[in-house]
Formats: sequence, structure tokens, C-alpha cells
Amino acid sequence: MKIDRLEPTFVEYIPVDVEPGKLYISMTYATTVHLCASGCGNKVVLPLSPAEWQLQYDGRAVSLSPSVGNWDYPCQAHYWVRANEIRWARKWSRDEIEAGQRRDGRALDSMFKHDQVETAPNESTPEDTGIFERFLIFLHIRRK
Repeated sequence: MKIDRLEPTFVEYIPVDVEPGKLYISMTYATTVHLCASGCGNKVVLPLSPAEWQLQYDGRAVSLSPSVGNWDYPCQAHYWVRANEIRWARKWSRDEIEAGQRRDGRALDSMFKHDQVETAPNESTPEDTGIFERFLIFLHIRRK
């Protein structure tokens, strides 16, 4: 069954069992998780960062930007979260999906390159550091 609303639920840690219709938000880990609005049952993890998703919260409702495109799931759901409501977007073609993924990859690369320029010499990021570890380092540096 399709989900038409997501209620914000602020948590430190995302629960193992995610409930339909809830958008779990961990500000500590700059991440949101919800079950796909298509009703397919897949967990959708959206990292919050300048190059990924941004969350707006007015004390009652949340909005996410950009849209959610579940391209790796069979449902290939595409929707916006606006003031807790799901607003369906048109289905993208394979070419549009690939172009969007390339654009998103460039945005992440740019964010991490910019971050490394601002990193002090004694806080350099090892080349073999994974993307999640680099993101945590990025958050730590930004909070100083």
C-alpha cells in the first residue's frame, strides 16, 4: 500500500524495525530513514549534507530536497517529501537516472575536495578512508 504521509520522528539511532509512515531523523548522524512510499517495503536512507539531501523542519512538518529517487529498487519510486506529504514525481528514464547519478557523484566529490582544502595539515584524510568516514570527518571539521 502506498504511503501518502511521513511523520517526523527524531531519534539518535535509527531503529532496526522501521515503521511505515514514519521518517526517522538522526541529527547526530545526519541521516534520515523511512520505508519507501511506494509500499515496496525497502528502507530508504537519505544522508543529510550540502551535496545530498537537505531537511527543513518548521516545528511540525518536514520537507526534503531534492526529490527521493529509489533507482536501485525494483519499484523505482520517485517522489518529494513536502510538509510531511508525499508528492509523486514522474518516472525517470534510464538516461535521466544515470545523468542524475553522475551529477550527484560530482557534487559529493566537490564537497569532499573542498573539505580537504580546509583541513589542517595534522588532520589530513587518509586516501583509503571510506566515504562514510570522510563524511563524519567533514561533520567534525564543520562543527569546530
